[in-house]
Amino acid sequence: MSGRGRLALCAFAATLMAAASLLPLVDSAGWMVQAAFLLAIQSGAGALALRVPLARPLTVAVQALVTLLLLTVVFAHGQALLGVLPGPEAFGRLGELLTAGVDDVGRYASPAPATDGIRLMVIGGVLLIGLAVDALAVSYRSAAPAGLPLLALYSVAAGLSGGASWIWFLLAACGYLVLLLAEGRDRLSQWGRVFGGAPPGQGGTPGGLAGGSGQALAPARTGRRIGVLALGVALAVPAALPALGGGLLGGVGNGPGPGAGGRGGTIDAVNPLVALDDSLKQSENREVLRYRTNAPDTKDLYLRIIALDKFNGTAWSSSQRKVVDVPKRLPEPPGLSPAVGVTEVKTNLSAAGTYKQNWLPLPYPASTVAIKGNWRFEPEGRGLVGDRGQTTSGVQYSVSSLVVQPTQEQLVGAAAAPAALLREYTQVPEVLPDEVRQTARKVTKDASNDWERAVTLQDWFARKGGFVYDTKVESGTGARAITRFLKQKEGFCVHFSFSMAAMARTLGIPARVAVGFTPGTPQSDGTVSVGLRDAHAWPELYFEGVGWTRFEPTPSRGNVPDYARPQAPSGSPTSPAQPEATGSSAPSARPTNRDACPEPERRLGECGAAAPRDIEPPQSDDSTLSTVLTVSLSVAGAALVLLLPLLWRIRTRVRRLATGVRTPAKAGAGSDIGDEDAAGHPVPGRTAVEDPGRTLAAWREINDTAWDFGIPPDESQTPRKAAARIVRLGKLEDEPAAAVHRMARAVEQVLYAPAPRPATGLVEDARQVRLGLRDAVGFWTRLRALLLPPSSVRVVWAVSERWTVLTERWSPRRLGLERWTARLRLPSRQRG
Repeated sequence: MSGRGRLALCAFAATLMAAASLLPLVDSAGWMVQAAFLLAIQSGAGALALRVPLARPLTVAVQALVTLLLLTVVFAHGQALLGVLPGPEAFGRLGELLTAGVDDVGRYASPAPATDGIRLMVIGGVLLIGLAVDALAVSYRSAAPAGLPLLALYSVAAGLSGGASWIWFLLAACGYLVLLLAEGRDRLSQWGRVFGGAPPGQGGTPGGLAGGSGQALAPARTGRRIGVLALGVALAVPAALPALGGGLLGGVGNGPGPGAGGRGGTIDAVNPLVALDDSLKQSENREVLRYRTNAPDTKDLYLRIIALDKFNGTAWSSSQRKVVDVPKRLPEPPGLSPAVGVTEVKTNLSAAGTYKQNWLPLPYPASTVAIKGNWRFEPEGRGLVGDRGQTTSGVQYSVSSLVVQPTQEQLVGAAAAPAALLREYTQVPEVLPDEVRQTARKVTKDASNDWERAVTLQDWFARKGGFVYDTKVESGTGARAITRFLKQKEGFCVHFSFSMAAMARTLGIPARVAVGFTPGTPQSDGTVSVGLRDAHAWPELYFEGVGWTRFEPTPSRGNVPDYARPQAPSGSPTSPAQPEATGSSAPSARPTNRDACPEPERRLGECGAAAPRDIEPPQSDDSTLSTVLTVSLSVAGAALVLLLPLLWRIRTRVRRLATGVRTPAKAGAGSDIGDEDAAGHPVPGRTAVEDPGRTLAAWREINDTAWDFGIPPDESQTPRKAAARIVRLGKLEDEPAAAVHRMARAVEQVLYAPAPRPATGLVEDARQVRLGLRDAVGFWTRLRALLLPPSSVRVVWAVSERWTVLTERWSPRRLGLERWTARLRLPSRQRG
């Protein structure tokens, strides 16, 4: 193996050994295998680029391009052009995953689940570090500075894990040591072979290179010994010193894991949007939203933010789902039948400047949303999420939504849910205690259908079960959190909604938890004010024909829907009822306390929300043509960049072999002027006489063609020896071999003869040679010669030469400016 190949292999190994320190941070080690495979492709691309050979900056650029393509294929192939080429949508997808990865890092304790965002961060980080290490150690032959990116990778892992184990440090240090030894061996080999001492029993040792035993003290062996000793000192000395606590990273990662530390977190959720206890325990009920609606009654106008559909036994969280552009009209709600009565209402909403969330509060189910900014639509949960840093701060928007009015008969007679939905939304983990299932069956033992079971569970939590609403409860976390809540019977909306949804799943009813706000407090000006204390969570259960249906198990909070009241009449859509005098729906005697807002925020106009106003839906602009043009130009530009070597090579060949023919002075003169074959016999039909300058150009074309097919040029050889070398290495026979020899004799005539004899048939000879070289190699060599010909590096050399000429031509010395400026500095008397 060559020295550069050994360096590339050691750089690959050093990066992977340093990346191993990230393994404790992610739950699954599958990302490591994927990172190793992609890193191998990246290193291989660099090795091939150096064999072309390409200039070192171009080699790094090629590796960076390959890295981008690899990340696109793995993480954004659905949005990429042809599944490979990154376009605007692919870059947007990668940005979304990075943002989600940053959120996941802050959301989960280590080891974190291998979400797409976290996988992109760790795999992309390893590839970037690998690119830096390969560029420094392999492309620029300087392995010592490559330790900096390796140290950065290890330091990040150690910082996030609260201090990595010594085994990861040892592994990373060994990788760096191997890289240094490989570079030392490569540098030493450039001086020639390292001679050792005489074998034992054969006399003395030359030049003191061997010890008393007669064996050589090879520098590489000595370097290995020094490296092992340094590693031993680095590991042993810190172990012998007294421990120092309370440092910069001290105490990080020592908590009990996900969900720890949340107040009142009986069933603490890892999603930050579910930190409702913080909002409910605020000393002042700060306004976050204000809206105006044409709905006849606002008691059922809950503002929904997000749906939590994943349950692991102790916490509910939202699944990662694909988002799309906001359609002009949102799709119909899932499971809603035309037989169910609905009323469409319109609501204009305004968010306070201090309310900054990624998800937009919406009445459910929304049918149209008019809003300005970067918003995307998540179809499964029917929510809008901000894109590219977009938040709800100060936004104003208009929403048309449906007020669904099912009858009890429709809910009682609901058919079974679709198999896929039933399978996803009735999953419960094995760690869920049996007491939860048993309690759910015991409470609903007299119910005969899913609707009765749901209403019975709701009524048990809200009235009959003896539960108390309390935001100051401290019930802890863990796999038995629900059972502790069921025994203590104290909690707030998070505990009630999470428990009812989990128990409904054990009964086979599809369930999830919605997070948002209760309808708020009506104001004297006709608007409704929503404050921090209106933050709420409630269960949604699925009934085929009605869709996702809200229930209210939390006592003294919100409003129980008419269809969920056991005593409600049936047979027709229920009539509007007055709001209950409960915690959040009772009208306030006075508006929100604006004086509670700090003076600086009041001056900035960030106290509460502005007056809601009607927002027109965005006009549909005909951007299809511009999108098509943008994508087409992007594809064309990327293809042009990839095809530049091929296009330059074709252009050069055409210029070199362009028609430079002149007719002989006498008819038939071309039959004996430079038209012999390799044996010196006349070649019939070769009567066109080439210009001598074209002969040299054709010879350069022959040499570059051989270079493209794997025979690098040797400028030190004469034309005749160069021709013999091309014939031998290119395995040319018959007419292609004769064409090379004819070309070499024509070049010798031009270079050395006092009166050069003009050559003939140069274009045909160059074509014969190219065909012969192509037939003698394999498919991949042909493909490389076509798409990435090594001889295309001459364009870089040409640009460099022209730049040198240009700088010399316009240099101050060449223009005589130095003498002129020196004369200006002289005093006037010396100038005279």
